[in-house]
Formats: sequence, C-alpha cells, structure tokens
Amino acid sequence: MNWVEGIVVYTITWWLVIFCVLPIGVKRAGEEHLGHDAGAPANPRLKFKALLTTGITTVIFIAIYLVVSSPYLSFRGD
Repeated sequence: MNWVEGIVVYTITWWLVIFCVLPIGVKRAGEEHLGHDAGAPANPRLKFKALLTTGITTVIFIAIYLVVSSPYLSFRGD
C-alpha cells in the first residue's frame, strides 16, 4: 500500500467511524422555539467525538495495513 492508498483508506474509514460515533450520548434539546428543531442534540460534543473517531480509525487502519502488507494474504501471483 503506497501513501496515496493509505490516505484514501484512512479517510474512508474515518468517515465510516464518525457516522457510527455521532449518535453516542445524544440527548434531545427539547426546546420548541421558532426556528429550532426539537430533535436537535443539546450538547453534541463534536470535538470529543472527532478525537474518539481519530483514535478508533487509527487502530482500524493499523489492522488494515498489517493485513494488506502481510505475505500470508496476497492475491498477487508471486
């Protein structure tokens, strides 16, 4: 895996993980003011979720890299 493929795999994995992490700990705001959605999260904690996503993605990416670079699993006709 070269560096371009690594960036692409990491980016796709990061987005998949962020969509899995976003619903964690969400509580509805419950405010029904004009222009506000009652189902919007009260405290989304996006900075924490981005850091959590980066950590999880790094672990998953290392596992993917080890599997792809290992000589035991190869689809090339060497």
